[in-house]
Amino acid sequence: MSEKILDQHVIAGDEVELSLRPARLTEYVGQLELKEMLDIYITTAKKRNESLDHVLLYGPPGLGKTTLAHVIANEMGTKVKVTTGPAINRPGDLAAILSSLEAGDVLFIDEIHRIPKVIEEILYSAMEDFAIDIVIGKDTAASTLRIDLPPFTLVGATTRFGDLTAPLRDRFGIVHQLKYYSIDELKQIIKRTSKIFEFPIEDDASTELARRSRGTPRIANRLFRRIRDFAQYGNDEIINKETTDYALNRLNIDKEGLDDTDRRYLQVLIERFKGGPVGLEALAATISEETVTLEDVNEPYLLQEGFIIRSPRGRVATEKAYAHLNIKQGGML
Repeated sequence: MSEKILDQHVIAGDEVELSLRPARLTEYVGQLELKEMLDIYITTAKKRNESLDHVLLYGPPGLGKTTLAHVIANEMGTKVKVTTGPAINRPGDLAAILSSLEAGDVLFIDEIHRIPKVIEEILYSAMEDFAIDIVIGKDTAASTLRIDLPPFTLVGATTRFGDLTAPLRDRFGIVHQLKYYSIDELKQIIKRTSKIFEFPIEDDASTELARRSRGTPRIANRLFRRIRDFAQYGNDEIINKETTDYALNRLNIDKEGLDDTDRRYLQVLIERFKGGPVGLEALAATISEETVTLEDVNEPYLLQEGFIIRSPRGRVATEKAYAHLNIKQGGML
C-alpha cells in the first residue's frame, strides 16, 4: 500500500469517526448537568465577546471528552486544534501549537496528565497571561523570547485526574467529571448511529446492545459496526436481537458487558488470590496486562457495576463477581 493510499485510508477513518460526533450541545446525548453548565458558560462568554474559560474533563475513556471539545468550538464559532500530552515533547512543540491559534480557538489536549513537567510550567503562563517565554540559546548566550498569544480556550482531558499536579488543575476554571451513560442514553446514541450508517436496528436489539456497552458511547458505536457486519454477512437489512446476541457472544462480550480481560481479571482475583485483597501490580502481572490499562479501562466499570471493591490493602472480589463467574466462596458450584 502506497503512502498516498494509506493517507486516504486514515482520512476516511477520521471522517467516519467525526460523522458520529454531534456538533452541538442540543445533539449531544447524556451528561445533562455538564451540558446545562456549558450552555450557561458559553452563552455568557459570547455575550461578553470573550473566550470561554479553560475546561478540564476527566473520566474513563470513551465517554465523549474529545467530542465535547469539538462541540465547544462549534458553539463558540471557532476552530479546534487537537493534540495529546505525550506528543508535546519540547517547548518548541508547544510554542508552535499555541502560536498557530487564532482568537477564541479551542486547543484540545488529550491525556494532559502526561505532559512533561517543563512543558506544563510553560503552559501556566499561556493559560493565565496568554503569553509564553521561550529560552533561546545556552549558558551565557541564553536569552528569553516572549511570545504574546491570542485569548484561547484550553480543553484538557484525562483518565487519571489524580495524576494532574495541583497548579495545573487550579488553572482550569471549569472542571467536570464525565459519568457512565444510562441504557436509555446509549439507546439514543445507537439509534443516531444507525441513521448515520443508514442501517436500521430494532428496538430490542438496541436495548441489548446498550446493556452490553459498558455505559460507554465509543464501545456502543464500535460494537454497532461489528454487529452490522454480522447482519450484512447474513444478508439481513435490519439488525435484530438474534443477530445482536449472536454477534456479541462471538465477540466474547457477555450479558454484563464484560470482555475476556474483565473475566480473566475476576477469575484470577478469585481463584489465584482467593478473592483478595491483592495489589493491582500482582493482578496485572498474572494476567499479562499493563497496570495502566487495567486501572483506566477495566477497573472503573468493574467498580461501577459492583464486581470489585478497591480497599487500602488491594482489590477485593464481591459476591456479584463470584455469582457472575458461577463460583462460590470456598469452592466451585
